[in-house]
Amino acid sequence: MAFAKDQWTRAVAQPDGSMKRERNDKRWGRGKRWLGVWTDPNGQERSKAFDTKTDAMRYASGKETDRDRGDYLDPNAGKVRLEEVWARWIKARKIDPASEIQYESKWRLHVGPAFGKRMVKSLLPSEIGVWLTQLIDTYGQSTARSAFLVLNGCLELAAADELIKRNPAQSRIVKKPARRFSKVVAWADDTVERIIAAHPERYRLIPTIGSAAGLRQGEIFGLSIEDFDFDEMEIRVRRQVKRLGRQWVFALPKNDKERAVPMPPRLADLAREHIDTFGTKVITMPWEKLDGDLQEHELLFAWSDGRALRADLYNLLIWKPAIATAGVIPPPAKDARGRLRYKADYTTGMHALRHYYASVTLSDGVNIRELSEYLGHHDPGFTLQMYTHMLPSSHERARQAVDRRLARLDLRLTEQRRSRLQIGPGYDPPDNGPSLL
Repeated sequence: MAFAKDQWTRAVAQPDGSMKRERNDKRWGRGKRWLGVWTDPNGQERSKAFDTKTDAMRYASGKETDRDRGDYLDPNAGKVRLEEVWARWIKARKIDPASEIQYESKWRLHVGPAFGKRMVKSLLPSEIGVWLTQLIDTYGQSTARSAFLVLNGCLELAAADELIKRNPAQSRIVKKPARRFSKVVAWADDTVERIIAAHPERYRLIPTIGSAAGLRQGEIFGLSIEDFDFDEMEIRVRRQVKRLGRQWVFALPKNDKERAVPMPPRLADLAREHIDTFGTKVITMPWEKLDGDLQEHELLFAWSDGRALRADLYNLLIWKPAIATAGVIPPPAKDARGRLRYKADYTTGMHALRHYYASVTLSDGVNIRELSEYLGHHDPGFTLQMYTHMLPSSHERARQAVDRRLARLDLRLTEQRRSRLQIGPGYDPPDNGPSLL
């Protein structure tokens, strides 16, 4: 049973055999006077010092109440530093190497410097809120959201391991960074046509697939001849060429989900023509990890010297010159060292061809769920948020529907008027529906 112990006095035996507490000169006036004493779930006696007896009893009784309810938390558990929890959290997660690199970057640059040396029990919701606000102001929503994912994950693990009672990052006062979608603007048909035409013939099928099937850049680079099903008229998206640090590997498509995308007949013809003209190239790379099993695939696209296409080099040598020729970005300018530099941003990357594909399919009646599957999104809700403004407007359909209804009503009213004229003014036609009279 919980009790409070006075540390400034000690029990002294009296001549008559009784016990009396007397002042302990070695402890008197030094430190906190009262110990709150309780028994933990393992039957061990535990204690904590307080200035007053009331506080000591309240705390010790509370710990025994928590013990009896199954809510007991070791008061020393929260003294673990967040950097220790981070090490356990990252090891416990089953993630692909690229995500692990991203998480480690966010810890090293943002979470660790702010909270790594702190005891997990000392972190306050208000501190996390201020930290997030500063991250958003300095680096933007995307970086803040990724850094918060790491911090929140570590604190969730701390709560699960009973180092803390609750995760302070989940407090209502912590405004989590929202995913915000800037309004996607799809390129016009003639813009896409100019970009395709500006590509060297060997690589012209790459933007064609991007605009006609909506594949990601790495997925196009990873296309094998076996991925083209000319009988079912589908492209099987089974892998991508993915960057890990400075190296490249084969990996599953984003969200670890293979998919099939409808292949238009014209695209099928162009794919056959490309294969007949340029052939294929067997490329060998590790699977998923740098030390993963080596895989060989007969790819449609490679450099003329037989090396696999890689995004950074392709963007510099092929994509940016093509979109400059097409008038999407200005011509390159020379920097201080005489090197040609293109002025481009994320809106002019090859990802824009996916937006073009989405706009074309939506305008012709493909629904959001189907489009989400074709694009390889994790959730149709994500697709809807990104492309809702591209959905055909329902205004005209609503106008036409109501107009047809009013036309039927007008016809009915006209017939009623004719009946009055033929039968006489005393005739009252039956109520057959709404009236605009």
